[in-house]
Amino acid sequence: MISADEKTSIQARQRVCSGTPTQAGRHRRLEFEYKRHGALAYMAAWDVHRANLFGLCEKKTGIGPFHRLVDLVMQQETYRSAERVFWITDNGSSHRGRKSSTRLSEWYPNAIQVHTPVHASWLNQIEIYFSVVQRKLLMPNDFPDLETLENQLLEFQCYYEKIAKPFEWKFTKEDLKSLLSKVPNNDLTKDKCAA
Repeated sequence: MISADEKTSIQARQRVCSGTPTQAGRHRRLEFEYKRHGALAYMAAWDVHRANLFGLCEKKTGIGPFHRLVDLVMQQETYRSAERVFWITDNGSSHRGRKSSTRLSEWYPNAIQVHTPVHASWLNQIEIYFSVVQRKLLMPNDFPDLETLENQLLEFQCYYEKIAKPFEWKFTKEDLKSLLSKVPNNDLTKDKCAA
């Protein structure tokens, strides 16, 4: 089971002046003015059972970049010869709807696309990894050029894969039903969550 998406428009911002490092009793100080050096899209896929990461950087998103990500995963033996490989994606323009599902199965007959519900891309586990990338690598954003940004993203991916473990979901359908019952006039709590 592969969870995939893209983190779009990651900018390479070079600070105009050097900041000061963290010291005892003082946080790191960072210059607020910066020069922009362009942006990248980080395409990534996460094997939810094995905690394997795959990723590449592209100038923009689209069907072509998504196809390259799929190739990166599906051309490896574990996935190439699997009976079925489920691809969990949101409804972004690179992989939206039935056309995308058909296209994916044409590229690889054993690949089956599963879309998250609209406005629920947070259910896709790759988003957890993207939040780690955001906190641990991209904040503060201080990269002198796109090449450095790309190298840092891919090096962090290699590092993270060495220490990664599958994410353990603890939120159950009972938790969801309880949460929805707190929303006034919510007819989703009636019978639909009982299944």
